[in-house]
Amino acid sequence: MKVVLLAGGFGTRISEESQFKPKPMIEIGGMPILWHIMKEYAYYGYTEFIICAGYRQEYIKEWFANYFLHNSDVTFDYRDGKNKMTVHTSHCEPWKVTVVDTGYNTMTGGRIKRIQQYVGNEPFFMTYGDGVCDVNINDLLAFHKSHGKIATLTAVKVKQEKGVLNIGGDNAVKSFREKNIADGAPINAGYMVLQPEIFNYLKDDTTIFEKEPLEQLVEKGELMSYIHTGFWQCMDNIREKTMLEKLLASGEAPWKKWTREVPNKI
Repeated sequence: MKVVLLAGGFGTRISEESQFKPKPMIEIGGMPILWHIMKEYAYYGYTEFIICAGYRQEYIKEWFANYFLHNSDVTFDYRDGKNKMTVHTSHCEPWKVTVVDTGYNTMTGGRIKRIQQYVGNEPFFMTYGDGVCDVNINDLLAFHKSHGKIATLTAVKVKQEKGVLNIGGDNAVKSFREKNIADGAPINAGYMVLQPEIFNYLKDDTTIFEKEPLEQLVEKGELMSYIHTGFWQCMDNIREKTMLEKLLASGEAPWKKWTREVPNKI
């Protein structure tokens, strides 16, 4: 199965870095968060990726174009007046990566619609390029196959930002406690499995995937949720980026299942 990654947004809430590169290419431990997501899928054996690019799409293409060279031992021989390059050892993952320019201002549903020809008539994974997770991809897929619906999304609970008040009928505060994970409402964390019928719900570049398409699926009973109680974290701002980097540096990053060390910057 192919993995579709949405990587075309502007990332305005982390503009300190996204003004120079697409948000999914912002680095954690010297490698783009997009790479971390791809490593997770590859851990479960899914190594064919379709990246829906848009804003600064050339940055993504150039990064992958240089990835093989920067992760290989090579000899450059200019002695005969030519530029001869010999690759001795490559440390690249055995991935197939298709980067598609899905438009600068295209909405999420429109981006998915644009890569239909690369997916073909088969189920596929889809997730956002700014969140890491330790969901078991094989268990997610098994759940999707078990119910036979068009779409499955991974649902996680996100802790509230504020403390919790118990207020009585007289407006007096009866109790106060710190927030915890049980206080949060389930949200769509991405990590979806989609049947090819999903393309029938995507009209054009203006289609917002999270609006009309998912709402129509809900009305028809074709959207299921896979409840994930483990780790999930998006990277919307510098604070969250710093937190993810600290987890990685400490060796306690829940999403890191592979054995290869995260290298220095490319």
